[in-house]
Amino acid sequence: GGGYIGVELAGVFHALGTETHYFTRADKPLKEFDELVTSSLMAEMKKQGLTHHPHQSPAEVIRDENGGLKMKMQSGEVFGPYDQVLMATGRSANSEALQCDLAGVPRNSKGQIVVDSFQNCQGAGGVYALGDVCGKVELTPAAIAAGRRLADRLFNNMPDAKADYNDVPTVVFSHPPIATVGLTEAQAIAQYGKEAIKSYTSSFANLWYGPWQINQDDKPKTNMKIVTLLPQEKLLGIHMIGMGCDEALQGFAVALKMGATKADLDSCMAIHPTASEELVTMAPWGLSGR
Repeated sequence: GGGYIGVELAGVFHALGTETHYFTRADKPLKEFDELVTSSLMAEMKKQGLTHHPHQSPAEVIRDENGGLKMKMQSGEVFGPYDQVLMATGRSANSEALQCDLAGVPRNSKGQIVVDSFQNCQGAGGVYALGDVCGKVELTPAAIAAGRRLADRLFNNMPDAKADYNDVPTVVFSHPPIATVGLTEAQAIAQYGKEAIKSYTSSFANLWYGPWQINQDDKPKTNMKIVTLLPQEKLLGIHMIGMGCDEALQGFAVALKMGATKADLDSCMAIHPTASEELVTMAPWGLSGR
């Protein structure tokens, strides 16, 4: 599978010493993520020795006479045998048993419950739904946030409270981890036009690897990108892959949602030695709005 779970568990199994073969329908996983992080992930997977099979869609899993599992693809190719096959190819909402139609609660073709921006089930007063079953942003913190805002609206006299699904920060616990918030460079260009977008990038080896007695080019890399909207260079997206990026993103996501610019990052003093300092020292600095 080409989503979070496939990427994460492929990395876990490989890191634990299992010979791991990773299959995706596309040329690489995480197709909604920025090109910088997906290309970096594939390079790290290759360097680590994890075997990736692109453009493969499973048709059948066959158990051979020795108990091994073989993967037959829609292309006709057969891979294996393997000890185990883990399918992480997506899911549908488990809502059939709720018999939503009897209460007038609509569902879409994926079984997801249809709600408005306040988590109200359309067509059924006093019925609410939130989290993955709505198919909006299928992340645990998104469900928690929606539940808190709904409780505020229903029980805490806050009639306008609702979850904000714009610029949701997210992390993929791959090896190395990916952290991203906002628009990718491609999405920003599609929305605003190429001439209105300016991106900054940085690639470096985390100082944690400093004592490693290997060639600098062989050390795991951290790659970062800031996507900005001209002329003010307002932050539209922040994309990172590398050690510590998962912990670094939360604060920068707040800045992005508040409308920060590249100049705001430039004006913040760096904390050294950290990976996060790269986001406030990307050259050229101090030029925003010129």
